[in-house]
Formats: sequence, structure tokens, C-alpha cells
Amino acid sequence: MNQTTLIESFHQGHCIDAYELFGAHFTYERVNGVRFTVYAPHARSVQVVGDFNGWNGENAKMERLPEDQGIWSLFIPDLKEGQLYKYRIEDSAGNVFDKSDPYAFYSEMRPNSASVIVNLKGFQWKDQIWLGERSKNFAEPLNIYEVHAGSWKKNGPYWLSYRELTKELIPYAKEHGFTHIELMPLNEHPFDGSWGYQASGYFSCTSRYGQCKDLMEFINECHRQHIGVILDMVPVHFVKDSHGLRYFDGEALYEYPSVNDAHSEWGTMNFDLWKEEVRSFLMSSASFWCDLYHIDGIRIDAVSNIIYWGGNKNRGTNEGALAFIRRQNYYLSKKYPEVMLIAEDSSDYPKVTKSTLELGLGFDYKWDLGWMNDTLKYYGRDPIYRKYHHNELTFSMAYFYSERFILPLSHDEVVHGKHTIVDKMWGSYDQKFAQAKNLYLYQFTHPGKKLNFMGNEIGMFREWDEAREMDWFLLGYSRHAAFARYFQDISRIYSHHRALSRYDYDHQYFRWIDADNGDQSVYSYYREDEQNIMVVVLNMTPASYEHFRIGVPQAGAYSELLNTEKDIYEGCNMCNFKPVATETVPAHHFEQSLDIRVAPFAGILLICKKTAKKKAPKKTGKAKSEPMEKPQALPEAKAVKKKKTAVRKQAD
Repeated sequence: MNQTTLIESFHQGHCIDAYELFGAHFTYERVNGVRFTVYAPHARSVQVVGDFNGWNGENAKMERLPEDQGIWSLFIPDLKEGQLYKYRIEDSAGNVFDKSDPYAFYSEMRPNSASVIVNLKGFQWKDQIWLGERSKNFAEPLNIYEVHAGSWKKNGPYWLSYRELTKELIPYAKEHGFTHIELMPLNEHPFDGSWGYQASGYFSCTSRYGQCKDLMEFINECHRQHIGVILDMVPVHFVKDSHGLRYFDGEALYEYPSVNDAHSEWGTMNFDLWKEEVRSFLMSSASFWCDLYHIDGIRIDAVSNIIYWGGNKNRGTNEGALAFIRRQNYYLSKKYPEVMLIAEDSSDYPKVTKSTLELGLGFDYKWDLGWMNDTLKYYGRDPIYRKYHHNELTFSMAYFYSERFILPLSHDEVVHGKHTIVDKMWGSYDQKFAQAKNLYLYQFTHPGKKLNFMGNEIGMFREWDEAREMDWFLLGYSRHAAFARYFQDISRIYSHHRALSRYDYDHQYFRWIDADNGDQSVYSYYREDEQNIMVVVLNMTPASYEHFRIGVPQAGAYSELLNTEKDIYEGCNMCNFKPVATETVPAHHFEQSLDIRVAPFAGILLICKKTAKKKAPKKTGKAKSEPMEKPQALPEAKAVKKKKTAVRKQAD
């Protein structure tokens, strides 16, 4: 795209590659140097100041582009990577102040705030096979490990670098069965305690953990190890710090002009999502991470604050913000059709994951925060009273197929007085672990993709603190080591048995066996695909049963694939050690049923291979048995298989 067309697209709010124009770019204009370009329409003058000119911009005055009165540009020869710069802006009232580059590709470590000249070109990517084979995972396992890079593990008092995370985090995630790592925001931010959600640099990977190409190498190695990378992004609000976007050229440029709309509930500034140049800025930021860093998914934070003014439904929908998010998702899906777009949305606004062509918001997935709230509330109740709240675990399936949901147990649930997942469970120390194992069987067998925050997998009791690493010492205690082993096993079962993921969003492949047993607080259901039937039984009380009957859809032998009370998980070992054969005893509207053992708080997963179906006999000649027809793959699965074959041939 030529510069004139790029500028027009930027002002029209349809630009997703504005980073190719704005920022500091190495270029050759008679001599080698860097061209600086910035959008500051209200400025009287703009200078480039940096360590290369003693922070004196008298000889580095920018000029307005001839084809645009709001864009300033300047070429400075003989600059090098790592040099620092800012823009010195004189506003319309004659006030002078320094600003970081909104499109900076790298920034100084806080508390310093200068932008850093960096060349992002030249990295040798080796993930072509991964990129060619990846999909949005609608019909694939999606097991996300949410990580805060600064507190997953530390080297003494210091954060692990991107390079150290490459060596330690990737094999750990792979060992524990995660398919994707979701990193809390890595864009530059001045305050550690914001966890990256109050950003100052939307094109700048944080300098806390190393250089830009170190992050590229981390993502490159993730892909080589068949692990995807999802990044958190925050297009709702930005920091108030004076070096940032706030009143960038002396007037409201990125924020709303109205003071009431400009200030957010988080002590930050709200983006004016009605403004076309702001839309281009934010869409280009999302595209930038997909393009230059090869990320596989974008998780958009606080979508309810995009949908409604201030996130308040009573104030009505923010139509300009809705137009922005539809436009962004449309363009991103068009340019990066395999990149997942994920909404963290606490509202009940409809069609979040429907196509923008159907007037949906165009996301691929939505966090099911209703499932999370109901589930954790239920598991925190005294079992005596659970029968009065039985619908808290069944309600999710009443609305589940209205969107494509991810089931999240995220960082928001384990901070600031909320207790950790294990500690939210009712009861004694032993009972908490028993129910946490039960909870994870429920999560991994419930339709929908999965997300867990770091520390969930080892049963941490201390709430997450961004200044401290995970409590790795807990793995020296047998109860936590057994819990970690259980988490690994349920993750691997989920990834291996496609009945638990292939038809997540098709209601024909999930069925309650008994959703109404409130008196005993026992739930049962099954998932299936063309090959297997997988039966789940969840006992939510300390009662046990030597003989518990459940109906099943098919005659045969059902093997216990997993029992949360097995001794290797430090359970009571009241299990079904041998395959359980069906009996012709009607139960739960099925002709066949099983008589199984159920331990206190047990979660049980049974599997039975589907029997071959016989075709109806022909009208003429002898009736004879026919082999089972070959299962028909989902359209997406067919396309992915075809694409994988083509990519591998090309790679060879």
C-alpha cells in the first residue's frame, strides 16, 4: 500500500497496518538513517529529541506531510539501534512537553519512558509448518495456560527473561498437556501492579523481560513445540502518565473529549472508539502482534466496557465502540483467518461470537464467566445445602450453545481476598483437594474449551501476587505432587480423546444422563464422537455408594479411564478396577445401565468403544451385516487435514 492510500485509510478508520507508516523506521534516503512519523494534528510544532542530539530538538524539527496536515515526519541519518528518543510537542497554546512515541516498537524500562529505536526485521522464523497447520481450534482440543510472565518463576529477586522462559516455561506447558500459553499483556506498561492491563506502549513489547527478538524466539520455539501463543490486549483504556497518550498534542486525541467519558473506573483514560484515527491505531496494534510476532490468538479484555458506556448496561450500548470492535474483528479475521479472537465479556449481550455479517461482534470465543461464577459458588457450598442449588451446575447447558464458550478459571479468581481455586472448595484440607479434583473433571468434560491460570495445576493456597513467584516448594508435599499428577493426566486425556473436544458446539454430542438428582447431589452425563462414548459421574457429597446405577446409551463394557479418588492421586481408592458390563435394567430413560462404585466426592470418567452399526437389510436377497460406515469429518477438520498435507509437502 502506498503512503497516500495508507494515510487515507488511517483517517477513514479502516487501517490495520498503520505501524508501517508511523513510528521510527530504518530506511535509506540517500544515506542510512531513521524516519520518524507521528500523528499530532493539534500541535503547533514537533521536534525529535534523543540521546543522539543531546535531547535538543532545535535541529530536528519535524515537518507536516504535504498530503496531510495532521501527520509530522522527519528523516535523521546515521542513527543506530538502541538509541533513545521522544517527541517534543508545542501545543496550540504554546505549551511544550515531551511524549513517548505512540507507535514505538520498544521502550525504556520503567520508571524511564523514552522510546527506543529498534529494527524488527531480520528475525529467522522457523515456524512455517505450525503457521500452515494452525486453525481456530473449533474442532480441536484447546487447553490454555494463562501466565503472568513476571511471576511464574523468578531467578532470585529477578524476573525470568524471554530467553529463560523459552527454556523453562515451554517444556513445562507441554509436559502438563497445555495446547496454548496465554500471556497477560506484554505491551509496555509503567506500573507492575497493573499486570500490563494499563498500557503505555501498544506496539512495544515490555522491556522487563528482554529484547523484541528474544520474545520472537520464545514464540518461535513455542510453535516448534506445537504450542500456540495468545496475547491479552486492552483496547478500552490507557494510562494517564504524562509521557503517554493522554492529551498527546495538547488536546483530547486518543481519549473522549468529554471529561465524564474520558476517565475510566480504573483511574485511566478511555479510548475514544468513535474516532477513526483511534480505531486505526488499535486495529493496527492487534494486527502488528499477529504480523510481526506470529501470535495465534488475541484475548480482548473488558469487552463489556466496549459494549456499554462505562460497562454499565443502564447507560445503554456504545454504538461507536461496537462499530469499532466489529470492524476490527472483521479485518483481523480476513487478514489472519487462523488467529483466534477471544472476548473476556461479563455481559449477556447476544451474538458475541456470531459473524459480523450476521450483526454479531465477530469473536471466535467468549469466556463463560457465568459458568465460572455458578460453578465456584456451588463448590464452595456445604454439601448439606447443595441439593437446594442443584441447578447451579446444570444451568450452563441451558444457554451453552448460544455462543462458543471457553470455560475460564483465570487470574481474576485467585487474587485479593478471593482465595485460590483449591481454597474456594468447601471443607477440610483433604475435602478441598477431593472436590478440586472433582471440579477439574467437570471442567475438562463439560463442552467448551479450557483455561486455567498458573498455580491452579499445583493446588496453590496462597493467592496470586505479581511480586512473587508460584509456590513451587509445594511440589515437595505429596498431596500437591499428587494433585499436579492428576492435572497432567486429565489434561492428557482431554487432548487424546476427541470426544471431549471435537463436537464442543454441537448439541447432538452431549446429553445429560441424570441432571435432576438433587437429593443425592450426583450428576451424570456423556460426551461422544464417532468412536467412543465417555460417561461422567460427579458425586458432590461425602456419601459413598457400593452400588450406584446409571443409565447408558449403549450395551457393552465400560472401562474406568479416570477416577479422582484413585490412590495415585491420594484418594481413598474406591474405584471400578475392572470394566463394568451393562445390564438390561432400564434407568434414566435408557434400556441399558451400569452398577458402579462411587466414592465420596468422586469424579468418574468411563469409556466405551462404540459398537458397529448395522445397515438395514435390503428389500431383495438375504439380509447381511455391513461394516460400519467411515465417520465423516467435520468441514473444518477436513480443511485442516488438507492444509496440513499441503504445508508439509511444501516444507519437504
